[in-house]
Amino acid sequence: MNWLQALLLGIVQGLTEEGFLDFTVTVHLATVCSTLIVFWKPIVKLIAGFFKFKYNDETDYIFKIVVSMIPVALVGFLLKDQVEALFGDSLTTVAVCLLVTAALLLLSDFFGNGAGRRGVPRESIYPDRARSAVSEKRGETRNGISFWQAFVVGIGQAFAVAPGLSRSGTTIATGLLCGVKREVIAQFSFLMVLVPIIGEQALDILKSLTGSAELGSGLSPVCLVVGFVAAFFAGLFACKAMLAIVKKAKLGWFALYCAVVAVLIFIFA
Repeated sequence: MNWLQALLLGIVQGLTEEGFLDFTVTVHLATVCSTLIVFWKPIVKLIAGFFKFKYNDETDYIFKIVVSMIPVALVGFLLKDQVEALFGDSLTTVAVCLLVTAALLLLSDFFGNGAGRRGVPRESIYPDRARSAVSEKRGETRNGISFWQAFVVGIGQAFAVAPGLSRSGTTIATGLLCGVKREVIAQFSFLMVLVPIIGEQALDILKSLTGSAELGSGLSPVCLVVGFVAAFFAGLFACKAMLAIVKKAKLGWFALYCAVVAVLIFIFA
């Protein structure tokens, strides 16, 4: 791998949250860092609310994130080797899956435009207790997403273990199609992938320490640094752009990004 390939793969990682063999730990760490920076305020509020040790909006939201992780956890623990064997390390596969992501995003734009009308009509998904109580009396879903919707979105994330199938794109599109409000699913989709990504990388590092897998084999420090920087800034762009795009019902633009990156892979891979 040369620095140009590392740059391209880092950008793909930042935009799609996918990893590539020995490159995966470095670029996933960059993605986690960029997501933490963009969402540090709600993350801090979630943690603070959770440690009040009562069932408040923050606790409810965290439980729904846990529910969303069940499908990908099952796939990761039971089918990880089979999935890796099925898709291999072909960049052509990544490009094809990016095109699938683009198609899924367009589908959610056509059929998910009215999504979330049953959700809570407010900007923040962490309301005060009085406002939350009013919302529940009106029959609105707490935090704008139900447990079954969180689980369905989690199924979307499980399918996104395929290399190049964007986690955020897949989960956002799935959420819209099952009725979650746009601004709710935009944030939920990014927060729900943090723990699985960190868990995946912890397992990879553990494998490298035990000798069952080799970390960073054949990669120069320059490639790792270039990949990290590219993934970090692409991740920042993807988070902020996706939030704005989803709220404005313009998922077709992100679909275009995925399609362009897929074409670049076809050309340069």
